[in-house]
Amino acid sequence: MAGNGLPSLGRVKLTDLIPSEGIPSDSYKLSVSTLSQSFAQYSAAIIQFPASDGALLRSGLDSARLYFQQKAAYPPEELIHTNDSREWCKTSGYCADPQLWQETYDYRPGLTPTDPINGLEFPPGGLPDIFGLLSKAARDVLDAISYYLNLRSSPFTEILDNVPLRSREISSSVLSVCCHARPSFPGAQHNNLTTQDDGQLIMVPDHEHQVDKSLISVVKSDKAGFHVRDFQGRWILLDGDLGPQEAVVYPGLALYQATAGYVNPALHRTEINNMSGNMYGKCSLVFKLMPKSMTSLSCSEMRAAGHGVEAQFQLPIPVDDFMQRSHPTDQLFNRNTFPNFSYPPAHEDQLNAGTGSMKPLMRRRKNNTRCKPLPPSKRLRLEAQRVLKERVLEIADKKGIKLRFCNLKECENHIHALDSPCANIRMEIGWPHGVPFVHPHDLPNKAKIGFLEAYEPGWTATHDMDLSLMEPAQTSQQYCN
Repeated sequence: MAGNGLPSLGRVKLTDLIPSEGIPSDSYKLSVSTLSQSFAQYSAAIIQFPASDGALLRSGLDSARLYFQQKAAYPPEELIHTNDSREWCKTSGYCADPQLWQETYDYRPGLTPTDPINGLEFPPGGLPDIFGLLSKAARDVLDAISYYLNLRSSPFTEILDNVPLRSREISSSVLSVCCHARPSFPGAQHNNLTTQDDGQLIMVPDHEHQVDKSLISVVKSDKAGFHVRDFQGRWILLDGDLGPQEAVVYPGLALYQATAGYVNPALHRTEINNMSGNMYGKCSLVFKLMPKSMTSLSCSEMRAAGHGVEAQFQLPIPVDDFMQRSHPTDQLFNRNTFPNFSYPPAHEDQLNAGTGSMKPLMRRRKNNTRCKPLPPSKRLRLEAQRVLKERVLEIADKKGIKLRFCNLKECENHIHALDSPCANIRMEIGWPHGVPFVHPHDLPNKAKIGFLEAYEPGWTATHDMDLSLMEPAQTSQQYCN
């Protein structure tokens, strides 16, 4: 693993992930790369909060332990969790799931009261402050991933909640205060318990794994036991050596959909060790950054950045429908393949020039063929397609002509036809004579470099493209006037 990327789970300081105006700093670029590479290899990373924020998280966990300890052993029937996906954006307050031996208190701004319930039961303390802290951290992580994918700044703002919420708005994101395996909670009979050789009891989950439907999730626990599957299919313990100011962050299904599968969601599970001497169970603060229910998940930002979008991600999906669907993980992605991450062309030269510590990582990524998102010829075709469309649309807009671009299969039949849509468009917009107007997938590989050099100012063949297999004479040849 050391030769192919990060030797262990990536750790980044949250303060280094906060973007600033102008040219990005070396610490920002290094932190973004570490975070994204950790997502690619382990589907998770560790973020480090400032000392004052770490104290707030610790006090939140202390309050959570006290809250669940005073709960009744047998909760009322109406508080038993039903796992109704239709209520995904309406959960609030206390609920219990005996099957998972888990209790949860959901804090949802705009819906959850912060005052004592019925004047008798006090909710866990500090939830509004903790919600704001983890929400800001999740948004910074989301912006860092956007930078890594060469998307525009804050591309997901339209599907996120307003900051602050407007009048009568209810937050789609939620902060869940969780307690696993509280001894006084009657869930043990529903779980698989095993005994190790040293006499310790371990809870083995009934379900092999879970997947969040969030964009980004942040978890802070008081005890170890949170595992994720890495890209090699191994279960990795994430919170075994967490510091008091550290938390786990991982992507969810909504980000997988919004990035056309470029960011794989984390498969995770929780195991409780040494339950025999555990008085309070395992308490956690889990924040889930969710998209708004009335919006849609689309890959328009990925297309605008030049990324290839497969057929299954072409159509936008309403968020409410997406949350209510089942998503079998074996049909979503193949965990045996290395996820697709690489720095975009617009950043790599600055990255290598700005920080020497990044060069070994980038060199290893280039030497590992599984890390490349697309082969060079396909990346050239996509880049040429983007540039060609921009130039054609620019001319068509001035002439008031509505264009229709044909796909690859259609073009195969149009190449030899005199009355093809491509030929008609050339004639209609008055495309200059001698300048080839064809879809870039019709160009021979050796002509694509010349095409880009002619139409994209400042583009060079060494710009994040591994073109060493091409002859020097071919890379300098231009087919465009």
